[in-house]
Amino acid sequence: MAKISEETRLHFSEAIQPYKDKITKTLEKEKTMLNGMHKGDIDFENKKILLCEDMIYVASLYMAQNSLSLKVMDVKNNDALNEARKVLYKAIIYLEEVVSNVIDCPFTDLSDFHEAIKNVAISRRYMIIRKLGLAINMLKDSFGDNSKWKWSFVELEGRFATVAKNFINMKEALKDYFDPRSQDYETTVLYIRLIQKLLNDSATAYRDKYELSTRRIDDMRNGIKYLLALRKLYVALGNSQQAEEIKKKAVVWKDKMDADAKAGTNN
Repeated sequence: MAKISEETRLHFSEAIQPYKDKITKTLEKEKTMLNGMHKGDIDFENKKILLCEDMIYVASLYMAQNSLSLKVMDVKNNDALNEARKVLYKAIIYLEEVVSNVIDCPFTDLSDFHEAIKNVAISRRYMIIRKLGLAINMLKDSFGDNSKWKWSFVELEGRFATVAKNFINMKEALKDYFDPRSQDYETTVLYIRLIQKLLNDSATAYRDKYELSTRRIDDMRNGIKYLLALRKLYVALGNSQQAEEIKKKAVVWKDKMDADAKAGTNN
């Protein structure tokens, strides 16, 4: 790698400063909001959603720093990318605090969470989830396929899939999903299709992580949980054939997990 001149470093330092200033300002805003928030406040959950959006913004600024580093110095800024990774976790945690982090549960179990955010339109929920998903994909691409964080993204994307599922009020969404006359029909259909993909991808990713990396039973168990969550969604949509296929796959995976656990015990 060619040596980076002092002039180039100075140019980069000056160019990156506006991003740093915006990050500092946004994180100070986050701190102020948290200090003024109390569980039970009428706007508590809505403020958590705002904080999630702010963290997505901060992550984008860190990734912009990396892009600038590549452009100016032809060097990846791993520190900025790692900060983006941490901030995206925070974004997901804020949503988990609003709608829970339970992977597989009856949709009715989430009714109290949805009551607290009933004024948040599905169009806004879908847009937040799309922005968060885009940020995660951009970060994965920035790190590259051979990153040391490769398998940790399975957890990040899994938790993202969970909040994406839990963020939608499925009882209301199903009405719009089956009613082309509804003003929210298109958004709801796109959102539910996205959830299907995210749950399926997370199930596969946890299975791959188990098979190719960790051999940890809890990874395989999480893969099964995502399958079962997907099955519940297919049942709700009235897609009995897909639901049955997913159920069979979950049984095969569980049998595999139990057999591996038994073989490990015998060894």
